[in-house]
Amino acid sequence: MVHTVGISEFQVSNRWDDVIVTYSLGSCIGVTVFDPVARVGGMVHCLLPLSQLDPAKAQQRPAMFADTGIAMLLTSVYELGAQRDRLIAKLAGSAHMLDESGTFRIGERNHLVATKMLQKNGIRVAKEDVGGSIARTLYLHLDGGRTMIRSRGQEWEL
Repeated sequence: MVHTVGISEFQVSNRWDDVIVTYSLGSCIGVTVFDPVARVGGMVHCLLPLSQLDPAKAQQRPAMFADTGIAMLLTSVYELGAQRDRLIAKLAGSAHMLDESGTFRIGERNHLVATKMLQKNGIRVAKEDVGGSIARTLYLHLDGGRTMIRSRGQEWEL
């Protein structure tokens, strides 16, 4: 079954035949985690880096922010049996979009916070496809943890 993750949403699964996908990662950051032994994985699509920007909104939609969204993703995969020392993390997105002057650097800040959150939790980033100026679609295949990216008519594995 295919599960679509919208902006500011997350999804976890322990079903080997599931695929989790999120579309149009621009400056947003997409984070996948997968435990190959427990066959548990998940994805979050974060719009902004830090929940302190709007604590009330973070309470309602924690996945909107990289700090609270990644924390929620990790808690959820642990509840399904994943173990921290086996998690494989991959990142995509964080493009430089619609900010010609570079004033806000949302993509760059999303990437920085995501990386720090994972490091803080003892999880290293195995691979990433971030930056640039392209939007990406991110897929996580639970049958083995394969993480794919599609953009501009091409597809490649992370």
